Amino acid sequence: MKKVYWEYYGPGGRDVVCLLNGLAMHTKSWNSVLPSLLDDYDILLYDYIGQGQSTSVDEPVFIPRLGDYLVMILDEVGVARAHLLGISYGGFVALDFAKRHQRRLYTLTLSGILLSHEELFRMYQDMSLRFYRAGGVGFELYTHYLYEKIFGEDFVCGASAYLEKMRMAFFKRYEHQVHSLIRFTEAQIPFFEQLDEQMSSYRAIRTPTLIMAGDEDRVILPGVQRKMADVFPVSRFELIEHSGHVVYLEKKDAFFGLLKRFCHEKSILF
Repeated sequence: MKKVYWEYYGPGGRDVVCLLNGLAMHTKSWNSVLPSLLDDYDILLYDYIGQGQSTSVDEPVFIPRLGDYLVMILDEVGVARAHLLGISYGGFVALDFAKRHQRRLYTLTLSGILLSHEELFRMYQDMSLRFYRAGGVGFELYTHYLYEKIFGEDFVCGASAYLEKMRMAFFKRYEHQVHSLIRFTEAQIPFFEQLDEQMSSYRAIRTPTLIMAGDEDRVILPGVQRKMADVFPVSRFELIEHSGHVVYLEKKDAFFGLLKRFCHEKSILF
């Protein structure tokens, strides 16, 4: 039987912000940012099947199913609606969730994600799969390539003392379950294959949506992320300077300051 691990922080009786993990993350990845939110909001975290303390099995992953687990968790904790934040891979999960379950949302926030066909991203995805499937030395080499690619200059210079520690933690976490990274990445293929036929459903999302991009993001260029503002009828695009793909970690104060203000502004609509 599969186990889906989740954590809930806060006293209850307040709006809930749900933070959806990126591909290589787990619930503990959010520990350093929880204090910046808990003064105002309760927090819900969960590990996808294949991450953290959830079951890791080598079988196909389906992005809609990851959203279905979130519905079950919301029901379990008695939360009717939440503010949903999806960063990087979590953005795919958030987009599909909003398309199918927008009645469960107050707001939607996306960062480091795309909703269009982009050749550079397809190449990045294919290259990642090659490294994952190589395993061993190939996978460890990828962790060097990945960390060089995802962060902005300011963060790399300021984090030089523990960047290697972060990289090794990622490698050790997935060294013997790299199949999870393969399955997550493979799940993006049908997401994009169905994108054109599903676009009208994405355009029907009326949930207030905030898109935050790092101006140095080389995984998904800021201009690509900005395109999403043309999809969602109630949306705002914010560019955060001197940050790369992982804006929530690189520029915490700016990122979570914008998130909290957005959630507060939109909460009064409900």
